[in-house]
Amino acid sequence: MRLILILLKPVVAVGLAHARPTLIAGICAVLATAWLVVAAPARAGTLAAPAGASLVVSDSMAQRMKACTPCHGAEGRAGQDGYYPRIAGKPAGYLFDQLRSFRDGRRNQAAMTHLLSHLSDDYLMAMADYFADLDLPYPPPVPIAADAGLLRRGERLVRQGDPAAGLPSCTACHGEAMTGRLPGTPGLLGLPRDYLVAQIGAWQHGQRRGVEPDCMGDIARRLKPDDVLAVTSWLASQHVPAEAHAVADDGRDLPLACARSGHDAPGFRQAGSEATATATATATAATPTPTPTPAPPPSPSQSPTADPIARGAYLARLGNCAGCHTARGDLPFVGGRGIVTPFGTLYAGNLTPDRETGLGDWTAEDFRRALRDGRSRDGRLLYPAFPYPNYSLVSDEDSDALHAFFRSLAPVRRPNRPHELAFPFDTQVALQGWRTLFFEPARFQPRDDRPAEWNRGDYLVRGLGHCDACHSPRNLLGAVRRNAALAGGELPGQAWYAPSLTDSAEAGVGDWAVDDIVALLRDGVARHGSVIGPMAEVVATSTRYFNEADLRAVAVRLKSLAAPPSGDSARGPGASTPPSAARRGAALYEQHCADCHGKDGRGAGFQPNGDAAGIYPPLAGNRAVALLNATNVIRIVTDGGFPPSTPGNPHPFGMPPFGHTLKPSEIADVISFIRQAWGNDAPAVTATDVERTRP
Repeated sequence: MRLILILLKPVVAVGLAHARPTLIAGICAVLATAWLVVAAPARAGTLAAPAGASLVVSDSMAQRMKACTPCHGAEGRAGQDGYYPRIAGKPAGYLFDQLRSFRDGRRNQAAMTHLLSHLSDDYLMAMADYFADLDLPYPPPVPIAADAGLLRRGERLVRQGDPAAGLPSCTACHGEAMTGRLPGTPGLLGLPRDYLVAQIGAWQHGQRRGVEPDCMGDIARRLKPDDVLAVTSWLASQHVPAEAHAVADDGRDLPLACARSGHDAPGFRQAGSEATATATATATAATPTPTPTPAPPPSPSQSPTADPIARGAYLARLGNCAGCHTARGDLPFVGGRGIVTPFGTLYAGNLTPDRETGLGDWTAEDFRRALRDGRSRDGRLLYPAFPYPNYSLVSDEDSDALHAFFRSLAPVRRPNRPHELAFPFDTQVALQGWRTLFFEPARFQPRDDRPAEWNRGDYLVRGLGHCDACHSPRNLLGAVRRNAALAGGELPGQAWYAPSLTDSAEAGVGDWAVDDIVALLRDGVARHGSVIGPMAEVVATSTRYFNEADLRAVAVRLKSLAAPPSGDSARGPGASTPPSAARRGAALYEQHCADCHGKDGRGAGFQPNGDAAGIYPPLAGNRAVALLNATNVIRIVTDGGFPPSTPGNPHPFGMPPFGHTLKPSEIADVISFIRQAWGNDAPAVTATDVERTRP
């Protein structure tokens, strides 16, 4: 369970898992970053930078989709290297299904998954519609080195298939002209051979999957290497027709029982060249709804108290239990997510009430003992990555409500995967030694000199929220250094830095209004900043569901933590950028960054007195940019990302990933330039620093 209440930067959380098929231990390191900005409201129309800045950008999908163009080319026309495909003009149904597949783990490409992880179906559908509506000419095909016999064989397979090998023709699904078939089958012309070969290989080896029946995976596995070369060579050698639009479904039966594979998923409506769908209808059609589903969480406006199951569902949101106990794209709370630590990998356990593999035989008292004393039902010690030092503060009432909620779920039989820990960390003796040194059970005691709201925030931040699990330095044995709680530190096993919540030069919010802190936790965007990176998960799956009273309580407590800037937290004595590197960095900034962040680094769509964050944050005077530890800014430039989709910010603007288009030395140069331009005064970074942050 995990409440990650960090406004500006990374957070770690810890979940319940168990070394045996009984319960709980585990670690979940989920990090977050937010740009710290002086921001302006994101309103429809044209958005300008603050007074004195000249950059003007449009509040449009085209502007939002700039996050896609470094890889997929301007307007989705395709990347220059032939690896990133053209997405302009593809059927909306197909694009939507692929976006969800990247987000939910059916397609494996780290950059895409990172970008889309915390975006809603509604936003993914809007993205799909935008690119589907782009009617752009195709360039001529790149000449293919292939003999005539190979090309003839490829054309025969495309148009006729090979019945003896169980291969249908490609045209049966993709249309006679191979330009696609509405609502959800793409055209295959205009794609480089290397890309086509890579995708067939991904289908063959399970790196790309469709929902069942996965007909494309079945077809790909029947293709021999010579078949793959022939088909892809012929496809890549063909000119794309001038009217390269997907054709309407002609009512023919699709081969290999593809009726519900997404190729003809119902729910799409077609209007001219446009294909759109409601997220709900498409999700129902393209992904079978699992039978075991948890009770729906309460809305952010509810404050459940009487019904223990409803209260437990709400508390599970506060603790973000699903963050550790739900693997990407899997059923909720069945466990299986691997958490990498310096001591090995732990796997979160099954929290459903299955009697053999989950919590079916667990009593409320068993659950309390695990939560607050770190002992499983059978008496085994749980790993301290499961933050029972924090959870010992959780009240009996809250523990029992969580237990009631998990007991209310439909049971799912899912054996728990054993942890993979190095000796001696895999022994109970080592766990007992750790507890002797670093664990002392406690109970929450409200302070008489503080108001009730502050005490409620303190209970959430130190207890179920366990903010110090991320935002504190740790010793060599992984224990939080209590004399430096919430003072910031490197996250174990993760290439992110969790900044100090006690220092206003890092992530402290002592000078923020409570309403701004609430807005950031609820919406992922506020006057002073927006969240991006793994912090987006925290907002998307946890804090946006807090009721107003708890949001304000947490905000009040976090605001009280921050001390004035220490003078050395954000800057250090690091070397300045050499003149040649500074020139290279300035040129790279002009080429890749200035269109969004401005030539003067003042961003766009931000105003000091705005009531919400705008489009692109200013980099001048940005404390996230100027931190002494440059890990987070390197990760943001390398991986990009979107703030989460929330009711308060449903269609956020994104940051493109540059890790695939710039060399480590180039990333280092542009970051060093940013950290030392416009009055910023932070140490330069090196290519080695960039390489070190790769996860």
